[in-house]
Amino acid sequence: MTHPEPMLARLPLPVRLESPPTYWRCEPAWSWLSRPLPDFLLWCVLDGVGELTLDGRRCALRPGVCAVFAPGDAPVAEHDPQRRLLVYGMHFSVHTTEPAEAIVPPGRWQSVSDLDLLAAVARRCDSSYRRGDALGRRQAQLGLEHLLCLLWEDNLHPVVRADHRLAEIAEAIRLDPGRPWTVAELAARAALSRAQFTRRFIAYTGEPPIRYLTRARLDRARHLLTETDLTVAQVSAALGYQDQSYFARQYKRHTNHPPSHERATVGR
Repeated sequence: MTHPEPMLARLPLPVRLESPPTYWRCEPAWSWLSRPLPDFLLWCVLDGVGELTLDGRRCALRPGVCAVFAPGDAPVAEHDPQRRLLVYGMHFSVHTTEPAEAIVPPGRWQSVSDLDLLAAVARRCDSSYRRGDALGRRQAQLGLEHLLCLLWEDNLHPVVRADHRLAEIAEAIRLDPGRPWTVAELAARAALSRAQFTRRFIAYTGEPPIRYLTRARLDRARHLLTETDLTVAQVSAALGYQDQSYFARQYKRHTNHPPSHERATVGR
């Protein structure tokens, strides 16, 4: 069955924060037997371990696990008193005639891959809202939308969720494309053989490592040609090309015009 497109992928977003964000470190004897909820609840585990039950289904709770409960849900949860849960929650309403499934990720819960980002957004939502001004409330609202999008992202794009090291390597290439990267070096960073690294990198980015590097270099070349006074020769050298004519050919293949076209365009 095809799941409805999440409403969060559209604008304007139909969600609204209905109460202050809440943090709590659950007491050792804590357990949760919720009454049917009157609104939606984003519920994020930041620390500790436990178990959540909803509609007869169970989920092991650990840092990064987030649940989105819909109105009428009656979740039950408990935790290990020696490893108490730290939970962050946001109650919100949805102003749309579409079904709850357009807001709530399939399965009601999802493990967020970037725990640091999850914790940082939660912390900023809480501190911003508690300032008590309109800007703070708006920041908290945007944080709620961001967190919901994180859940959908990790649900819809599991390959992205699975390969943190590949994400870091791809980012390193984009940030410093002029570095003389080699596939052997990149594979070593990922602690994989060259063949394993190449296969997984293609699955993650859709491109082999060298093609990804080339595209990153040529994208950066366009920025340098349009935003700086560096000559074509200087740009070529800065991005690791020892042969300027080879750089020009690659650039034309990538953009459908030669590097000199950018300078002519900027000068108009």
